[in-house]
Amino acid sequence: MKPDKVRNLTDDELRHSERELNDQLFKLKFQLNMGQTESLKKIRGLRRDIARVKTIARERGTPGGVTTEKK
Repeated sequence: MKPDKVRNLTDDELRHSERELNDQLFKLKFQLNMGQTESLKKIRGLRRDIARVKTIARERGTPGGVTTEKK
């Protein structure tokens, strides 16, 4: 998923896509541990996509993103 595409999503769509990506990552990790797949490239790509979504959510200041602001 390209950053431009992620930036065009609404806040609800960002949260939804993050949930979907986390579910896909869980399933792939489970398959990897069971020996059913060896798709390390897919796992790496999903982790990067999740990071992109979280980064853009944090930039916007939505509740889905992790904020580490100093006061």
